[in-house]
Amino acid sequence: MDISLDGGEITVLKAIGLGGSEVDGETLLARAAPMDAAEIIDTLQGLVMLGYVSADNSTFHALEEMKKMNFRVNSGYSKDLKESLDPQPQKGKSKRVRRE
Repeated sequence: MDISLDGGEITVLKAIGLGGSEVDGETLLARAAPMDAAEIIDTLQGLVMLGYVSADNSTFHALEEMKKMNFRVNSGYSKDLKESLDPQPQKGKSKRVRRE
């Protein structure tokens, strides 16, 4: 699966962490500090809608709501998201030909 992420999504995913542990909204805001709160909320809502991030509640609109929630990366996407955040060059097939 090829996942394409923008800068805000990358920042939020790194702030949550890809290890599968939960992070509360207050901590998430602190970790994603370069972004403003409205941008974090919009990005989180998009990631939750796509299924990449799981949250206590699928809809939240206010900063106070978000601060009280817990977020974690969906384990079904964690491997693909890790690869998307740190792409590794594909190893080419060996050019050697086995002859019989």
